[in-house]
Amino acid sequence: MDAFLRVEIFPGDVDMTTAFYDLLGFQVIGRKDGPPRYASLRMGTVRIGLCESEPVDLARRAHPVMTEMVIEVDDVHALRDRIVDGGITLTEDLQERDWGLVDFRVTDPDGYYLRFTSPSS
Repeated sequence: MDAFLRVEIFPGDVDMTTAFYDLLGFQVIGRKDGPPRYASLRMGTVRIGLCESEPVDLARRAHPVMTEMVIEVDDVHALRDRIVDGGITLTEDLQERDWGLVDFRVTDPDGYYLRFTSPSS
C-alpha cells in the first residue's frame, strides 16, 4: 500500500501564505472561497492544505513549541539560493549535520517552521 502525507495548517491570511509558499516552490492545485477559505499546495509528493482561521500569537507555533515540517529535496543548496533571491529571510542558513544531511530553515508568515534538507554530498 502506498501512503502519502498531507499536512493542514491554519493561517490567518490564505492569500499571503499562498504567496509565501509559492516562493518556496509550491504550486497551488486547488482553492475554495469558503468560509473558511482554503488552498491546496503541492511540491512533488508533499501536500499542504491551508485552511484560513483566526490569527494566533506566532509564539504558539514557533519551534520548538510546535511541529517542524521537514521536506527533503533533491538540491537543498539550489532551493536555498532561489528562495533567498526571491526575498525570503532564512530562520537558519545551510548547516551540515552530523547525521549526514544539509538543511536550512524558514518560518512562514503564521509562525510555522519548515526545514528543507538533502543528503550531504
